[in-house]
Amino acid sequence: GVPVQRIAQAEGKRLMGMEKDLRSKVIGQEEAIKKIVKAIQRNRAGLKDPKRPIGSFIFLGPTGVGKTQLAKVLTTYLFDNLDSLIRIDMSEYMEKFSVSRLVGAPPGYVGYEEGGQLTEKVRRKPYSVVLLDEMEKAHPDVFHILLQLLDEGHLTDSLGRSVDFKNTIIIMTSNIGTRQLKDFGRGVGFATIQDDESDNEHAKYVIQKALKRAFAPEFLNRVDDVVMFNQLSRENIQQIIDLELAELYQRVESLNYKLKISPAVKDFLAEKGYDPQFGARPLKRAIQKYLEDEMAEIIIKASISEGDTISVGFDKKNEKLLIRILSPKKEMSNN
Repeated sequence: GVPVQRIAQAEGKRLMGMEKDLRSKVIGQEEAIKKIVKAIQRNRAGLKDPKRPIGSFIFLGPTGVGKTQLAKVLTTYLFDNLDSLIRIDMSEYMEKFSVSRLVGAPPGYVGYEEGGQLTEKVRRKPYSVVLLDEMEKAHPDVFHILLQLLDEGHLTDSLGRSVDFKNTIIIMTSNIGTRQLKDFGRGVGFATIQDDESDNEHAKYVIQKALKRAFAPEFLNRVDDVVMFNQLSRENIQQIIDLELAELYQRVESLNYKLKISPAVKDFLAEKGYDPQFGARPLKRAIQKYLEDEMAEIIIKASISEGDTISVGFDKKNEKLLIRILSPKKEMSNN
């Protein structure tokens, strides 16, 4: 279906709050969010060619800093659910023969009836965010298809149908230049604010150079914006932990228990869950392994009743979490 109401309502008031909303869900990438919001506002204000996609972006930056997360949050914000995110792994289109699969196999070939991997999905969901992951791995012929799509706002599939892309947002992600950055890198660990700023400037310079080497100028000129993602600082990781823990607090409260987590626990999780190479990706696993699994064990073993508090502290000497169950009476005497 076409979310006409949704789009009408998205004008004006909703778009004004868009930046704030995205920033609350994607941490440490204010600049990236600003660029995206501006492009969507330009489109909505009618200042952009109506035939072309709503916006087209290249997201650049290291792994695990929020590129895919921003695409997901944007999809949910604009189209109400994640089903409208069409994700295509471009490393599957490295060979020349695989390129035609995007718009459908030629007549007489296997899969001809099925339509293209890209065109068919957009034909069924014309209002969507198209996420093309690891763009730099795609065969050069893929870029000819994308040039047409970015220029004219539609593609013709192998069955001769014209598929309209004017209600899509095209996001291409790439880790290009991050290998060169690793060679230069400060090494493992977090950065101070000053380090961060000079590093991010240097990172942008390195990535820009790598970008120009990897993608043809006529392709880069067709894209609305190249969006650089920053590396995450320790402070960003703490904020992401708060976001992740907010969900855990809600789950615990829905079981009618309370949850108290000390700041030392968050520091421990930040240490375990951040990896300069993979950004915040290991964070969810760290929260699951060190906190949720331990909590589950205690809840099952201990007799816990409604209204009890699960208190999580940190044992510095043994480097582990201490989880206790406090009944309201015990808690009163502790305060």
